[in-house]
Amino acid sequence: MTDKLSNKNLALFDFDGTLTDADMFTKFLKFSATKKRAWLIRLTLLPLYGFYKLGLFPAPTLRKLASFVAYKNKPISFLCPVGEEYALTVIPKHLRKPAIERLQWHLEQGDTVVVVSASIDLYLKPWCRSLGVELICSELAIKNDKFTGLYLNGDVSNHTKAERVKSMFNLDQFKRIYAYGDTPEDHALLSLADEQYMNWVKQ
Repeated sequence: MTDKLSNKNLALFDFDGTLTDADMFTKFLKFSATKKRAWLIRLTLLPLYGFYKLGLFPAPTLRKLASFVAYKNKPISFLCPVGEEYALTVIPKHLRKPAIERLQWHLEQGDTVVVVSASIDLYLKPWCRSLGVELICSELAIKNDKFTGLYLNGDVSNHTKAERVKSMFNLDQFKRIYAYGDTPEDHALLSLADEQYMNWVKQ
């Protein structure tokens, strides 16, 4: 657990839909998949995606299945550079200007800024590193220099977001906590905050 000085604030940002104007996980599937994997993803997941859009299939389960189909046995040497490229060339095109201005404002105040996301580390790690912010996200497991397609510590959504934040930080050490989200998956994260913003509207 990381202790912070009492005069510091903590700012917690969801990523997809909050900092961005699109689902960057889905876009990364298309960006990173080989032709063979893209065909396999469409064949196996398209029916489930339809159920998800109807609210009949949970997003966390769909993300884990998609990651397994797309990344099982993919070498680190192939996927990590793809994630770096995506972080530098694609994500900037989908950032919400007011959202990034708010994130930068927190940094200028000396606040501890953390992106808390169900999106995966392949592109979030290099993107957060470029901004100098901390990260809690879903991580892909690796074995023998290849991705297994499984998540290392589960999908970081819903109550898991709040649990991971509390395991990483002593919340009592912060003067004030801010949280920003856009879907019900962020409710637990927002519950940690003194100031809560859903779709950029103060709650």
